[in-house]
Amino acid sequence: MVLVLIIGDLHIPHRAHDLPAKFRKLLVPGKIQQILCTGNVCDRETYEYLRTIASDVCVVRGDYDESASFPPSATVVHAPIRIGIMHGHQCVPTGDLDALSALARQMDVDVLISGHTHTFQAIEYGGRFFVNPGSATGAWTGLRNSDPVPSFALMDIQGAVVVTYVYQLVEGEVRVDKIEYRKEVDASKPAAAPLTQSNSTYSSASSGFGQSAPTSPQATQGVW
Repeated sequence: MVLVLIIGDLHIPHRAHDLPAKFRKLLVPGKIQQILCTGNVCDRETYEYLRTIASDVCVVRGDYDESASFPPSATVVHAPIRIGIMHGHQCVPTGDLDALSALARQMDVDVLISGHTHTFQAIEYGGRFFVNPGSATGAWTGLRNSDPVPSFALMDIQGAVVVTYVYQLVEGEVRVDKIEYRKEVDASKPAAAPLTQSNSTYSSASSGFGQSAPTSPQATQGVW
């Protein structure tokens, strides 16, 4: 199994001072193998903080990221699951499932991770799985009238099964919900080797986390 942290839209320090303290207590080194970030990290310190949680960090460029090192999209493979990552401002209308489905088909992925809306979503649609981790800091956005609920997600990938745990800070307490997606696999086709693709290709980590639902999230490489 592989445990992947899905996080994004932090907007530190422009719209938020830091991650909620209760999230920091959960996001400890040594548990997560990989981090997939939907962008709007916004400062180097936050990026370096993510690298203390896991060395394998893949960040795509958000509409407020100044670093040109982040690619606009990336593809990660944990065979047989293909995962696409983008910020989400490329999707028109914003957050529209049909538009996201078209992007997922273009990227040829089973799971599409996107952000931008600052609202968590995990839904199976047209045989694919769409995940938006929301804003980890609950940063303000002009796309909604109310304050976003701070949230992030953990993906426990076990072969063709992706179990997603969403962590939301509701009225000062962390609430955890679970969503499962299972890819229909053609047994006659050989599985591809795990890799990550953006502007470059590199191997993904693959050590284990545990057998039960995660209560705290360890473990790519990247350049600011």
